[in-house]
Amino acid sequence: MSSRLEFVLLAQKAGANISAICEQFGISRKTGYKWLARYAADGESGLQDKSRRPHTSPTKSSPAVEQAAIDLHLRYPYWGGRKLVVLLPSSFDHHPHHSTIDAILSRNGLQVEGAPPIVNKAPIRFEHDAPNLLWQMDFKGHFALTDPTAGRCHPLTILDDHSRFSLCLTACANEQFSTVKAAVQATFERYGLPRRITADNGPPWGGSSGLTQLAVWLIRLGVIISHSRPYHPQTQGKDERFHRTLKVELLNRQGFATIAACQQAFDSWREQYNIVRPHHALGGERPISRYSPSNRRFQENLPPIDYDPDDTVRKVDRHGYISYKARQIYLGEGLKSQPVAIRPTSTDGILDVYFCHHNVRQINMYENA
Repeated sequence: MSSRLEFVLLAQKAGANISAICEQFGISRKTGYKWLARYAADGESGLQDKSRRPHTSPTKSSPAVEQAAIDLHLRYPYWGGRKLVVLLPSSFDHHPHHSTIDAILSRNGLQVEGAPPIVNKAPIRFEHDAPNLLWQMDFKGHFALTDPTAGRCHPLTILDDHSRFSLCLTACANEQFSTVKAAVQATFERYGLPRRITADNGPPWGGSSGLTQLAVWLIRLGVIISHSRPYHPQTQGKDERFHRTLKVELLNRQGFATIAACQQAFDSWREQYNIVRPHHALGGERPISRYSPSNRRFQENLPPIDYDPDDTVRKVDRHGYISYKARQIYLGEGLKSQPVAIRPTSTDGILDVYFCHHNVRQINMYENA
């Protein structure tokens, strides 16, 4: 069930390429159309292997509303009335206001766990106009596993800016390039490539020593890379908010003995976040209602690097330097063995250094080497 509902909701979108989505989910077209048919006939229960459980109760009395609200709270103790009211069965004659749900919880002595203090929020939220124009990527810190021999878990998160859809929630054993690349590549294989990814300035995303291996790989794939301003986590605001929700609803509630146990819990929670949990910033809609996979397919074989005939091309050495007019210019070890292009600007003596589409740095030929 963990991926079937997500597949169906994505495949049902207008203009969806069902063959491509089947490939991204690793299933045949026959299987994909089977799940679509079952969902059309029986809804979510049709996606279960052995279940005939009805979705809703036919009871429409006021006591039924109260009991339904209590049951939903017990299932989602960290959600308030605004979210729970969306999940009430549509069979009720009178759909209550979210304040009614809050009142039901209050008079039954039930409190929302981890509820933040009420603050005045800005009336306007910036978001990109469509999915996959911007993804936000970061680690949610790291925490010790309950098995002292198993090390620590570093949750890697990727969030789509437009839809708040959680694209990646991977339990990593470390933050090394190979580990992060494997998780990001798996995300690309399922959802395609975004136009741009933003991350903070620390490793493995970036740093004071120039482009990292991960940044170089992303640029080679044609993804635009940007970084948040130092000491300004609000630049990654949606992913930071996602981290707070993850902490309250999952990480603070249980411990994990192994990385595998973490991943199992992460997969279940991510499905709930994307498909079940109403999002206040989306007007009570679920993130999956606003997300569609990218049409830019991931290709494991990197495309060749081509520069204009007028560019001066240099190869970065193993220490991260290029040689230009008797000067040694540092670009970063992440670019070792890669070709870069040197181009004049409109200002005399100022040159731009490009790697693919990315402007690495400027050179002032009038400064001392």
